[in-house]
Amino acid sequence: MKLEITKTILDQIHDHGAAAYPEEGAGLMLGQANGNTRVVRTILALNNAREDSARHNRYLLTAHDMLAGEQEAARLGLDIVGVFHSHPDHPDQPSEFDREWALPWFSYLITRVDQGKAISSRSWRLTDGRDEFGEEFIQVIQEASGR
Repeated sequence: MKLEITKTILDQIHDHGAAAYPEEGAGLMLGQANGNTRVVRTILALNNAREDSARHNRYLLTAHDMLAGEQEAARLGLDIVGVFHSHPDHPDQPSEFDREWALPWFSYLITRVDQGKAISSRSWRLTDGRDEFGEEFIQVIQEASGR
């Protein structure tokens, strides 16, 4: 399993997580799936819709957020290939809460943000049995030419 992403897009995800600190930031990754590889072409950064008291360790993307993501992906000829979110002052690995709310097939890129600075990111995919995540290799790819 592999997630391909440009440095520019990964930096955008890191910036979104740092800006949301000390709360979790989140959004959708739009791109293409090719077998076990997800290729991220752009992101849709979203507001964390979780209630104020829980935003420090939980995020919520609403049905409206998912619809907006589907519409933007369709407009660009892409698909939603995953979700990104940050873990403020916490490791970049999925929590039990993340597992309970995740869907198989999507990639889940988690960024560790310590004291407002993005430190690292790891990507995960939920197994079909929904009992655990498998880590995906993140490959930072070259920017597409002609952009």
